[in-house]
Amino acid sequence: MKVSLAIEKRRAVKAFDPNHSMSEAEIEKLMTLAALSPTAFNIQHWRFVLVRDPDLRRQVRAVAWDQAQVTDASLLVVLTADLKAWEKDPARYWHGAPQALQDYLVAAIDRYYRGNEQVQRDETMRSCGIAAMTLMLAAQEMGYESCPMDGFDFDAVGKLVNLPPDHVVSMFVAIGKGIQAPLARVGKLGLDEVVVTNRF
Repeated sequence: MKVSLAIEKRRAVKAFDPNHSMSEAEIEKLMTLAALSPTAFNIQHWRFVLVRDPDLRRQVRAVAWDQAQVTDASLLVVLTADLKAWEKDPARYWHGAPQALQDYLVAAIDRYYRGNEQVQRDETMRSCGIAAMTLMLAAQEMGYESCPMDGFDFDAVGKLVNLPPDHVVSMFVAIGKGIQAPLARVGKLGLDEVVVTNRF
């Protein structure tokens, strides 16, 4: 599937076939593609929590406004991120690059993030958003529908997945076989309203 077609076809689907299972190969392919998503300084701070245990899924659904896609989708991905990935052996993110480049980037990573908690958090949200889009477009190409989600109790979900204290929950992506056509696209703003050239 062409990327442009995947973008056009991708919709937020809410109703999934609860009896459909994705193969391990399909899940591995999805996660391999998601892990190619870009991150600042290549720090790859996203952590993809695949909630596969049915009982845990039900618990997550209970703190996610009882939304059916949490339990009915073939795969529920909780996108989280390590806020401190930037200081956890940052040289590994540039292993194999020329030494001068490694030295420069490792120092730049420290300068950029150290003491700046807002930047650390903002960066994780940007990265998880990019990874979520990668997941959804890859799923579309593979014949699956998806639904990005933020309608849940973030703290409760963090507890349910044993989120480490230096991590943050960003969003969910539910992926599976849709059983109900999405609503027609409505309310799309014109490019004249959303595209700004040079300055507002």
